[in-house]
Amino acid sequence: MSFSFYSRLFICSVLTIFLLVAYTAGATNFYDEFDITWGGGRGKITGAGDILTLSLDRVSGSGFQSKKEYHFGRIDMQLRLVPGNSAGTVTAYYLASHGRHQDEIDFEFLGNASGEPYTLHTNVYTQGKGEREQQFRMWFDPTSHFHTYSIIWTPQTIIFLVDDTPVREFKNMEAIGVPFPKQQPMRLYSSLWNADEWATRGGLVKTDWTHAPFMASYRNFNVKAGVVPQSRLTHKQKLRWVRKNHMIYNYCTDAKRFPRGLPRECKVGVHV
Repeated sequence: MSFSFYSRLFICSVLTIFLLVAYTAGATNFYDEFDITWGGGRGKITGAGDILTLSLDRVSGSGFQSKKEYHFGRIDMQLRLVPGNSAGTVTAYYLASHGRHQDEIDFEFLGNASGEPYTLHTNVYTQGKGEREQQFRMWFDPTSHFHTYSIIWTPQTIIFLVDDTPVREFKNMEAIGVPFPKQQPMRLYSSLWNADEWATRGGLVKTDWTHAPFMASYRNFNVKAGVVPQSRLTHKQKLRWVRKNHMIYNYCTDAKRFPRGLPRECKVGVHV
C-alpha cells in the first residue's frame, strides 16, 4: 500500500495534533493537585493552573501541599529558585508523612549572596529521626531557568535527582538494623521561609529585606508509579561524579558529630 505526498502530510499533521492534545491534557493543573496551606495570599496559582509561586517577605513566607498521598513511585517537579541575593531564605521541597513518628525525604535549597552558588541540602527521616544530611553545591544557576528535581522512592531505595542526574541514594539497609521509610504514605510539601539564623554560612549572613518579596516558581509536576531506576552502571558513574565534584558535606564523614561512632549505614561501604 502506498501513500501520496499529501496523504502522508495529512497523516503527520493529524499525529502532531494528537500529540499536542495529549501533552496538553497531561499537563499539571495545580488547582487539581495542590492546596496553598499558609502565607496569607503569598502563595498563588496562576494562568490555567500551570504555574504556582510562593513568596516571602518580612511578615511571612508561604507553602503548599499535595491533595493526595503517595506510597512509592517517582515524583518530578520543575522549580525556579529565588534569584539575586537570596541569603537567609530556604525553599523546602519534600515528602512527609503525618504524626509523631514522621518519615521525610527532603530537598532544601539554601539561598546565598548574589553570584554565589546555592547549597542543595538533602536529608532522610525515618520514624521521626533524621541526622542524615548531605549537601552539594549546585553546578548551574537554579534561578535563571526551571530545573527538574525528582525523588524516586521504592521499597529498596530512595534516589534524589537533579535534571535526571542522581545526586544521592539512600538504600534500604533494614537487614543490618537501619530503619527505612516504607510503611507510611506521604504527601508532597513545599515552602519558602526565612531561616537566616542558620541557613547561610551558619547564620552569619542575614536576610536583606530590601530585596523582598522573594519568589520561587513551580511547574510541570508529575507522578509515576512502578518506577525502575536507571542502569546501575550509569547510576554509579553519575553519583560518583556528583560526590567527587559537588558534595560539600556528608554526615558519614563527620566523626566529631557522632562521638560514639558513625551511624551503622556509614560503615558498610555503600552510597548513602
